[in-house]
Amino acid sequence: MRLLLLAVIAALPAAAHADEAAERGEWLARQVCSNCHTISARAPAGRNPRSPPFSAIAARPDVTAGTIATYVRQPHANMPDHGLTARQAQDLAAFILAQKPR
Repeated sequence: MRLLLLAVIAALPAAAHADEAAERGEWLARQVCSNCHTISARAPAGRNPRSPPFSAIAARPDVTAGTIATYVRQPHANMPDHGLTARQAQDLAAFILAQKPR
């Protein structure tokens, strides 16, 4: 029982950090992504039907925080270059992964 309690206590800072990153990512998504993408179930639908909803991106089996963070920082034809920092990309990835359907 003590080991379980210690494991839970040790995980709290990491969970709090992940929540903070997702909150920063949500703010960023509302600023730069929501024009095209549906960013969450609570948000208005994105205006570009070719832009996948974040829940669909998060549901892909090969998607990780690292692949999302790398992808959003690479300029490509279907998405403008928003000039995101590494931390912004990581925060956005945390928010996108939080949209994974349960």
